[in-house]
Amino acid sequence: MFENYRFTAAERFMKYVRIDTQSDPQSTSYPTTEKQKDLAKVLVDELKQTGMADAHMDEWGYVYATISSNTNKKVPVVCFCAHMDTAPDCSGTNVKPLLHKNYQGQDIVLPDDPSQVIRMNAYPYLQTQIGNDIITASGTTLLGSDDKAGVAGIMDLANFLVTHPHVKHGEIKILFTPDEEVGKGTAKVDMKKLAADFGYTLDSGDAGSLEDETFSADAVQVIIHGVSAHPGYAKDKMINAMKIAGEILAFLPKDRLSPESTEGKRGFIHPVRVEGIVEKCTIDFIIRDFETEGLVKKEDYLRTQIEERMRTYPKATFEFKVTEQYRNMKEVLDLHPQVVEYAKEAIERTGLKVKMESIRGGTDGSRLSFMGLPCPNLFAGEQAIHSKLEHISVQDMEKAVQMLVHLVQVWFERTPSEEEKT
Repeated sequence: MFENYRFTAAERFMKYVRIDTQSDPQSTSYPTTEKQKDLAKVLVDELKQTGMADAHMDEWGYVYATISSNTNKKVPVVCFCAHMDTAPDCSGTNVKPLLHKNYQGQDIVLPDDPSQVIRMNAYPYLQTQIGNDIITASGTTLLGSDDKAGVAGIMDLANFLVTHPHVKHGEIKILFTPDEEVGKGTAKVDMKKLAADFGYTLDSGDAGSLEDETFSADAVQVIIHGVSAHPGYAKDKMINAMKIAGEILAFLPKDRLSPESTEGKRGFIHPVRVEGIVEKCTIDFIIRDFETEGLVKKEDYLRTQIEERMRTYPKATFEFKVTEQYRNMKEVLDLHPQVVEYAKEAIERTGLKVKMESIRGGTDGSRLSFMGLPCPNLFAGEQAIHSKLEHISVQDMEKAVQMLVHLVQVWFERTPSEEEKT
């Protein structure tokens, strides 16, 4: 089926990553940066050229499009989703993608900053890439495979299906979102317009990976109210909110309950931002656990530790605000086992071994699952994301496209016809 097909994913990817789409966690606009729409406009144009007349970008920067069904079967409507923005952690301006053909295990020195070196001993997954072609950035920026690899894979799927009309499939919805990296990827999505039954995000790493479980996540904001006074006459009057914040942070455990000391299924309490003056200081935390009950326990623990610190400062007060961010998608996916089972079969049809993984993070699929669209996460090939050492294999990207083609076929095949129902 793919013998004579010229994959376009890598070519598209190297075009998309040159467009700066970094999102901004401090912004209150939607999308958080207007430049994300630059890529959205390109994608809409390409989708229309592929024949999807309904392709469009809405006012919030979301891209919607439909690949029409080519069967009389009433196949469930499946949505493929990827996010357009890149992480604020590392610059996404003036990305220069480089193609390293026929990788043989050597160190890859990035030319714009030779101190940035991709080594196999640091990234052992590269052992599976001997003879393949690797795309990197040039050393001063991230690459943007998270998640422009997913975007490119979905775009190549659309190209394949349009050029191979004999491949039977139901109606397919395409959704590209802004602001996933800052936790707002589904904030303005129009579920009625999307009108899909099941979904898949394409936002994971190793070839064969299938993720049906994420962290559950809350944000906690702690606001400490101190007492201001002129520093020259502050004895027995001033209570410095910043110093209290420092004590709270210093007391957080370092050998447990922190990102630096946890892995697997262990969650954490993580301070991400501190801002303040003598009178008022704010600490922003993210709380993560695979079980919602674990979130509550961690929040209770944090509150108790703050209360203990505050006893020393009876004239100071604090606020403790919890905001739900997302929940473990597995709670929803377990109610719709076919969504994951069909993905497993599609991966196996590409010749890959399925790698079931739990995400120590979240995806748009976490929220979409609880918004009525059960949505596990599939591999796109991205490696060393959010860093200057980010890289991706062309062959992994092409395997992702094959997986998507097989997946729409599995949904078609597993859906009984009206005659079979009777």
